[in-house]
Amino acid sequence: MTMLRVAEHAERSDTGRQRRANEDAVLARSPLFAVADGMGGAQAGEVAARIAVETLEQGLPPGSTSAEQRLGQLVREANARIHQLSLSDDARAGMGTTLTALHVGADDVTLVHVGDSRCYRLRDGALERLTSDHSLVEELVRQGRLSPQEAEDHPQRSIITRALGPELDVEPDGQTLRGRAGDLYVLCSDGLTSMIGDPKLAEILTSAPSLRDATVQLVDAANAAGGRDNISVVLLRLEEVESPAADGADGVTIVGAPAVRPQEPAPDVPVERRAPTRAPADAPGKRRRRWRPGLGSALI
Repeated sequence: MTMLRVAEHAERSDTGRQRRANEDAVLARSPLFAVADGMGGAQAGEVAARIAVETLEQGLPPGSTSAEQRLGQLVREANARIHQLSLSDDARAGMGTTLTALHVGADDVTLVHVGDSRCYRLRDGALERLTSDHSLVEELVRQGRLSPQEAEDHPQRSIITRALGPELDVEPDGQTLRGRAGDLYVLCSDGLTSMIGDPKLAEILTSAPSLRDATVQLVDAANAAGGRDNISVVLLRLEEVESPAADGADGVTIVGAPAVRPQEPAPDVPVERRAPTRAPADAPGKRRRRWRPGLGSALI
């Protein structure tokens, strides 16, 4: 019998040309990969993204439920930690983050997603987007009120409708996909996809001599197009190998850069329910976030 594993991966995170700090966080610890795009003033977004990544680093909790359910459990735990810290620390009030996470199992690939960071799959030369943005313009496109082309330049394209942290509860989108040898998965923040379109993404993925080169070319292309936001991308390619006699799902061979993460650990946050507080005004020049009930989170 054969099983899936990660043959190689590469990852890159860049501040971009117009941001003062990088509030993205990337996890690349096979078999679990993730991109988080933080939001909030005074570096609170960086903290939120870091909490999301460090929560996922625990790995899937044991249990008889599916990998999708257990990965969703981790996402909800991250949401609770971020939400609690935002209530207990005025400097971090209202912080939040997107999160797109992927787990490679023996037969399947599990994907869980909140916000507008994306996951793509390149299979047999064809690029397919696997996630739908939790954003206002994406909802308008689904309703037929905007075309995809109109959405690209819409003045409200930065408003997201779901994120980790702003509310006590969050419902991630999840899916389980059958994996194949040679599949290439892409996790990325909107700092990449808001700067380059899917055709350019596919062109770089299919022409770059290595995954590491592809990450460099993707970030360079986003910066050349304006680099308006932080840019993060994770690439991983699958292979099939003979199943070991013992469980060795985590003992994989990895080629690529180490995980891109801030050096300081996230605060240790006890999770409890408290009444929300009002967020303070954000510092000039930082990414600002406004959470409007029934609409979502505006990133400006």
